[in-house]
Amino acid sequence: MANALQQLIREHLDRKGWSYGDVARRGGIPRSTVHHLATTDRVVRMPQATTLEGLAKGLELPLEAVRRAAAEACGIHVYDTSPAADPNSAARAADPEVALLIASVQKLSADDRRHVTALVESLLDRSSRPAGPSRSAEEK
Repeated sequence: MANALQQLIREHLDRKGWSYGDVARRGGIPRSTVHHLATTDRVVRMPQATTLEGLAKGLELPLEAVRRAAAEACGIHVYDTSPAADPNSAARAADPEVALLIASVQKLSADDRRHVTALVESLLDRSSRPAGPSRSAEEK
């Protein structure tokens, strides 16, 4: 059974009558990369952002559709970021790091999730404290 990224690429190639080379030229990425993504049953890690951008351009598809298919192929659950699902989704959708962080949390062990939670709470606590006067090196 083909993964989500394979299906997306193959369906689009069949519909347009394009080859891997056609997509590669349009997207400015190597033909071998397009071939690999279209034929690999198990995508081990998320492709680089530039690869996804080139693939989206080459397939003439929205970047978010390609990113979502690649994430699903890696086993990463992608949350629905449509405005109907969440009024704050537009800000998150514009930041691929946020989407990847949210989607990747499920792949962590329970112990690692606790560490990430503690780190996030610490960072949020630090950023919510009022900025006081900075102390000089001698006062520290």
